[in-house]
Amino acid sequence: MPHHEKWEEEGMVPHSVWEKAGQYGFVCPGVEEEYGEAGVDFLYSVVLIQELARSRISGWMLSLHSDIVAPYIQEFGTEEQKKKWLPCLVSGKIVSAIAMTEPDAGSDLKEIKTTAIFKGEHYILKGSKTFISNGQMADLVFVVAKTNPGARERGVCLLLVESNSPRFVKGKKLKKSG
Repeated sequence: MPHHEKWEEEGMVPHSVWEKAGQYGFVCPGVEEEYGEAGVDFLYSVVLIQELARSRISGWMLSLHSDIVAPYIQEFGTEEQKKKWLPCLVSGKIVSAIAMTEPDAGSDLKEIKTTAIFKGEHYILKGSKTFISNGQMADLVFVVAKTNPGARERGVCLLLVESNSPRFVKGKKLKKSG
């Protein structure tokens, strides 16, 4: 509470707060015990969301990280990805984001221009995103891209990208919540 105004001014909650929340079990509570958390149902997250709202804490995208990103990895990730990323998400050691919105397409995923073309062992991403919650501090980003541009919405996928990947560039920080 005493730091909220500063966080709003800076447009982000420091990594140290994420890690402290992880120590108390407030980050990714629905993740199974084998990956470091309690595996509780979504109602636990609802209580956390309500308490943040009651405290008037805004801009901390804890729910995006815990209730959107982590479940994508839980449901669709390989065992290797789960072992690598879920404990880090649960502990708050890494912060996640989803890069979906584009300057010319908004959040209409069938109209996005970002592409992901498979070359050798990796996808080559080309495009830009905007209004990414947790974007400036994210260590791991789900990037929405088209792997088959001719297929419109059927050619859209999510790629996990580490923010320290070569040529991954974060733009200027926007004055916005989250």
